[in-house]
Amino acid sequence: MSSTQVLRSRFPRGAASADRLVGAPGRFLDSVGHVAWFVITAMGSIGHALRYYRKETLRLIAEIGMGTGAMAVIGGTSAIVGFVSLSGSSLVAIQGFASLGNIGVEAFTGFFAAMINVRSAAPLVSGVALAAVVGAGATAELGAMRISEEIDALEVMGIKSISYLVSTRIMAGFVVIIPLYAMAMILSFLSGQVTTTLFYGQSTGTYQHYFSTFLRPGDVFWSFVDAIIISIIVMLNHCYYGYFASGGPVGVGEAVGRAMRASLVAVALVVLFVALALYGVDPNFNLTV
Repeated sequence: MSSTQVLRSRFPRGAASADRLVGAPGRFLDSVGHVAWFVITAMGSIGHALRYYRKETLRLIAEIGMGTGAMAVIGGTSAIVGFVSLSGSSLVAIQGFASLGNIGVEAFTGFFAAMINVRSAAPLVSGVALAAVVGAGATAELGAMRISEEIDALEVMGIKSISYLVSTRIMAGFVVIIPLYAMAMILSFLSGQVTTTLFYGQSTGTYQHYFSTFLRPGDVFWSFVDAIIISIIVMLNHCYYGYFASGGPVGVGEAVGRAMRASLVAVALVVLFVALALYGVDPNFNLTV
């Protein structure tokens, strides 16, 4: 039995499933079980995809990183993540300088940029950009394959569709997010410094002193871990909605919208929980130093 048939047999959708269960709690548990089996199957098939679908994985890495068609002209996902990171870090510097200036400590803008960009702003902005560019495209692509019965055709040909379509995208997102996030982090650092020193006239030495003093390597490491977790969740979420899309072209559009809504909530929650886990008890900085 194929992976698709296993998922559908264990967790059938629609009226038949609702009839067996009682009310909203039953339908909620049915949905949770359906998502759980999809996630377990997709993550468990990564080894299979890495062994048999290496060429497809490499193609997706190139497509996600640089894009195709018109997207490739402007640099694809890397350009979009870079521009969004520049904008987000500039806003952090603007608000930080204005807020700290109200209490006469605008010299601490470098500290503010080092803390906020690394711990919250950069992972959040990068996750939203990844969902909007890569995730939405994956949902639309898989949804179009579903309604045109291409996924069923893959199963008939003996290809494990979840491994070929989903697991490869998870691996591609995992690989691409590391250089993308490194670029986004560098651009966020440069943008905060340029905004503070060029537009607000703060001396470069003052900014660099507080920025380098409070920029912790441990925070940068956990920021990368945060971004990797976000990339995996975003790819799983969008692939799920695309893989089980139905209702023709309109249904695919609705699936993209639902996937984006879920991704925005998931990205914010991941950043929140990681920040609480790492800095909720001990913020790991001391302004008296």
